[in-house]
Amino acid sequence: MALSEIGLVGLAVMGQNLSLNIAEKGFPISVFNRSYEKTEAAVTRAQKEGLADRFRGYKDVKEFVESLEKPRRVILLVQAGAPVDATVDNLCKYMEPGDIIIDGGNEWYENTERRQAKVEALGLRYMGMGVSGGEEGARRGPSMMPGGTPEAYKYIEPIVTKVAAQVDDGPCVMYIGDGGAGNYVKMVHNGIEYGDMQLISEAYDVLHVLVGLSNDEIAAVFAEWNQGALQSFLIEISAIIAAKKDTEGEGFLVDKIVDKTGAKGTGKWTVQQAAELSVAAPTITASLDGRYMSALKEQRVAASKVFGELGLQAPAAVSGVDKKQLVADVCEALYCSKICSYAQGMNIIKAKSEEKGWGVDLGGLARIWKGGCIIRAGFLDRIKQAYQRDPSLPSLLVDPTFAKDLAERDAAWRRVVALAVTHGVPAPGMMSSLSYFDTYRRERLPANMVQAQRDFFGSHTYQRTDKEGWFHTVWDENFGSADSITTSAYNR
Repeated sequence: MALSEIGLVGLAVMGQNLSLNIAEKGFPISVFNRSYEKTEAAVTRAQKEGLADRFRGYKDVKEFVESLEKPRRVILLVQAGAPVDATVDNLCKYMEPGDIIIDGGNEWYENTERRQAKVEALGLRYMGMGVSGGEEGARRGPSMMPGGTPEAYKYIEPIVTKVAAQVDDGPCVMYIGDGGAGNYVKMVHNGIEYGDMQLISEAYDVLHVLVGLSNDEIAAVFAEWNQGALQSFLIEISAIIAAKKDTEGEGFLVDKIVDKTGAKGTGKWTVQQAAELSVAAPTITASLDGRYMSALKEQRVAASKVFGELGLQAPAAVSGVDKKQLVADVCEALYCSKICSYAQGMNIIKAKSEEKGWGVDLGGLARIWKGGCIIRAGFLDRIKQAYQRDPSLPSLLVDPTFAKDLAERDAAWRRVVALAVTHGVPAPGMMSSLSYFDTYRRERLPANMVQAQRDFFGSHTYQRTDKEGWFHTVWDENFGSADSITTSAYNR
């Protein structure tokens, strides 16, 4: 029997669909799952889809490994954490020097680097590969972000370049960088995704509550937006979601979904990394906080009654508003806020890449996110062009084309945020994005007051605008402001 070109372990939704995609692209594949029932299900599906001649399932891991041509290449799509460690340990019993393990899950990047060091001691090679696109992307063509052992990539490149989504300027895959770079970039991709989804939900809320649009009207608005600057997968599916009727009762399905959003961890990791790297990411942070606030359903119901009795009623449609103008304004506010979310994500990746020496190509990232992945959007091509024009671009906000967009839409953005604030509709993503924009473009901030406060109570010192050096002041001898003799960061 001929050997398979690649193997895959883990046949849940993503694993099964990716394995069928690989087979469909002409690569013989062997598959294995801890519970053999899923292996049988995958093989049966491959038979139904006419892929049986390139798709083989195994019950024994040793036989699975032996079915692969050398150097063996095995993709893992199992639950992050301990299950990956167990799977790697099991594979290492039978794999040989030069063989390659590729973790395609949403794994914490340091775990990937730890495993890379561990298997390299055995002569094996290890990669962490972000895979985005959900079930459909895995089956038809995802965006793929492989990182890890550089020499290993050439052995999977012929496969992933055919399996990945294809766009006008090539396959949606590129080598990201050494170590955990691939997993890290996918993590931040998910953080941007959090921001995108939160912002769309806020646009939906303003249109529904303050403008008073029906579900069908909102669906039509989203569909129209998807033909312009906001063209994206998430806008497209949001139009479909808004229009979906409930097949089990009257009305629309989205109106009957409990307003509590789940989270699997990558958004939290992104926010933690932003803080660790001292990179401001308020839009992404607001999206994570939004999910946490949504989980407080019972508390929110109780609070609405408490404040309702005190005269603070739930927001309602604003009378006399120019609906056409407000819909246009919300479109502009959403666009500007999305730019901020992407700018923050790119800055996190840039800071980490510089710290780790990964050399991540930000323009290349924008290109491979144009297809297959959840955040695919029309304006990613413009982001790619921005980083091609200036690879050292400090922020997307100051790219000439995006800066012009933000300036032209500034008034509309402020009108939407002001309306939401005035009428009690929470829009933390849009509000924090606008504050981020205003903070970034302001030459002088009130940070001088904060630094003076720090010096007052903790002798943390400050710099002056009119001379070089670090300084400390005893602000009030009678008050007892700090004057530590151990402070060494300033010169008297």
